[in-house]
Amino acid sequence: MKQLMVLMVVVSILGGCVTRSQAGHQRIPSNDYSRPAVDVFIVNDRGQRLSAYPVRSSSRLEKEYIEAQEGQPYSINIINRSNERIGVVIAVDGRNIISGKYSKLRSKERLYILDPHQRQSFSGWRSGKNRIKRFYFTDAGQSYAASFNDYSALGVIAVAAFREQRYPEYRSRKKPKRYTYQSKPHSSRESAATGWGRSEYSPSQKVEFHAQKKPFNKHLIKYEWREALCERHILDCYRSPHSRQNRMWDDDDRYAPPPGRRFRRYNEW
Repeated sequence: MKQLMVLMVVVSILGGCVTRSQAGHQRIPSNDYSRPAVDVFIVNDRGQRLSAYPVRSSSRLEKEYIEAQEGQPYSINIINRSNERIGVVIAVDGRNIISGKYSKLRSKERLYILDPHQRQSFSGWRSGKNRIKRFYFTDAGQSYAASFNDYSALGVIAVAAFREQRYPEYRSRKKPKRYTYQSKPHSSRESAATGWGRSEYSPSQKVEFHAQKKPFNKHLIKYEWREALCERHILDCYRSPHSRQNRMWDDDDRYAPPPGRRFRRYNEW
């Protein structure tokens, strides 16, 4: 009997390991209460996390700035640190990255599903079930949003996280209202934006998920060119460690001062 119980425990542990491996996501420790339930950050193609400069906001809304470098591909990394499955609506420059449609970060939009403690990287606009078009920083005029004449949310990466409904919501048979909007064009260097980049393989599958109406967390990342961050005083561009005075080059033409007290007695006649 004891041997049978031990065998069942071993099979259970091994089975859990196989399931996580097949899911293809990284396990995140659940006992780190100092971090938010959803963590969002931007990385480059070398896997390096871009520096973020947080902005004060409400508890449910996280805002920060990052620096954009023209032509640089990037990915949006999201970690679900909770013990439940969640859905995330991701919008870049105001467009849903799955459907490409105008986004209001609503639960009825197309969203990605993250399992408990899953870490996932989103690298582009979904152009098909198994294909994406890479994100990269570019001028406003060359952006994906500009192709729809939409300049309403350039330079913003937005993530809204939704918990799952235990029971499906009642759905009205009335047709949803269609909203119109008018955007003012920007000059090409006024704002950074995201382009429709190279095609890459990225498999996906449809799953059933009934999202709650309101998100429990929103994360907004505003990316700007360096000069814009300097103008907004997000970066201290004029007092950075790289711009310190050179002790030889920047010295003035003053004459040598008298020596310190402890040396005077040797030099005085």
